[in-house]
Amino acid sequence: MTPHQADETARPAPDQILQVGLGFWASKVLLSAVEIGVFTDLAKKAEDLETLSGRMGLHPRSARDFFDALVALGFLQRSNGTYSNTPATDLYLDKRKPSYIGGILEMANHRLFGHWNLLTEALRTGRQQNEARDGGPSPFEALYADPARLKEFLGAMTGISRGANMAIAQKVPWSQYKTFADVGTAQGDLAVQIALHNPHLTGFGFDLAEVGPVFEDYIQQNGLEARLRFAPGNFFNDPLPKVDVITMGHILHDWNLEDKKMLLRKAFEAVPAGGAVVVYECLIDDDRSQNAFGLLMSLNMLIETPGGFDYTGADCVGWMKEAGFREMRVEHLVGPDSMVVGVK
Repeated sequence: MTPHQADETARPAPDQILQVGLGFWASKVLLSAVEIGVFTDLAKKAEDLETLSGRMGLHPRSARDFFDALVALGFLQRSNGTYSNTPATDLYLDKRKPSYIGGILEMANHRLFGHWNLLTEALRTGRQQNEARDGGPSPFEALYADPARLKEFLGAMTGISRGANMAIAQKVPWSQYKTFADVGTAQGDLAVQIALHNPHLTGFGFDLAEVGPVFEDYIQQNGLEARLRFAPGNFFNDPLPKVDVITMGHILHDWNLEDKKMLLRKAFEAVPAGGAVVVYECLIDDDRSQNAFGLLMSLNMLIETPGGFDYTGADCVGWMKEAGFREMRVEHLVGPDSMVVGVK
């Protein structure tokens, strides 16, 4: 081997740079597939190229490349020229299944994809870059004013949170408690999972009044009307329900540091001695070098909110201690999600 060849062997490959730098290619292929309903259609039965292209309304120039790219990316399977879903896309991207999480991808496609093009401006100015960037109303104001869109959005939040919700229902020592309230409950899946796994508990879903009908429908679907109730309120203006345990899932990261601490103080005031608060997010690892999803989520909060950011478990433990909690622990749930438990 010549010195030149040795230098070539030792030279790092550019693969990761290109994969990440052009990652929007793969992202947009998946988002477009969700948008046009590829996975929902294939959940009925496998289809050949001509049939699938026709059903999706695609031009023949690009259809084969599009579907084969989904195969190469691991979202479709192809056998003897026939395309079908993978087990994961069949479970999570078929709109007719309750496990569908595509709602969050639909939002990413219609909104976030364009807003993230302004990340550099956000980094330089510290200003959010969504629909409210020029002083317009928050997109969530329009969302909460439209019952149909709100129901779809809250259902999407359920899908993306289900795994963590089920883990919390089993990992918190619920046998020590009798009552709980899920603050910022959305559709109410965390409350439902806790109640299903712990039949001795009763609880509340606390959220803005507009969420009430969606929460109540979901509770009824799960046969929990006798044990779960909706408590309307605004956690900035109203006290939290007096219960043994307060839960907050994907809530604190929406707000600035002062608001985060205020919400933890309210949680501390709501629970009795021995009571607890359970916070869960895509917590950033304490070294801030491993959970890339958590760090990217924090950048998404930069895009989407005036002051929100994600944080480490150690950060949250410090805020809980400041609020008055005496025992804190951080525990991994599933995927990028972890919880912080503080006991009063």
